[in-house]
Amino acid sequence: MARALTRRRDGKGKKSPVARPADDTKLFSTKNDLPEDKRVEVIGLLNQRLAEAIDLQTQCKQAHWNVKGPSFIGLHKLFDDVNEDVESYVDLIAERVVQLGGIAEGTIGAAEQRSKLPDYPIGIASGLEHVAALSDALSAFGRAARISIAEMDELEDAASADMLTGISRGVDKWLWFVEAHQQS
Repeated sequence: MARALTRRRDGKGKKSPVARPADDTKLFSTKNDLPEDKRVEVIGLLNQRLAEAIDLQTQCKQAHWNVKGPSFIGLHKLFDDVNEDVESYVDLIAERVVQLGGIAEGTIGAAEQRSKLPDYPIGIASGLEHVAALSDALSAFGRAARISIAEMDELEDAASADMLTGISRGVDKWLWFVEAHQQS
């Protein structure tokens, strides 16, 4: 998450372990034919991606609000465009969790606890600094999405795998757009 504080919930400057679904995860009744044990696993994995998508969205806005320098207007608009798509990814992931009978855990606290994205450096201002930080976050999120695609395939949830494939394709496009500002 884009944080002003370096202290984490564990009080030692490290992220807390990822919360995994417990065996007693509450599921709402659904006629979705994915077996319950697989739905529990999928929901846990998707809530992990949800936390990271929320984190990525806040990082996009952090860059959008604070970018300075000669490329200000172009980067300001680019970062907002990235944010708009990431906002739609947040919604897609959360809605998939609920479709499977789960609870979308989209609070800031859940995102703080679960996200494995690199922390966004708060004190940066130049366009190139924001480009570097946001490209790190986009890359990490894209990698996590691709890992989750393989996990969804193992769990035989083609719909979640397909959703994550579309998201990873979009993230790769935005990574390309952002990284282009580092290349000559």
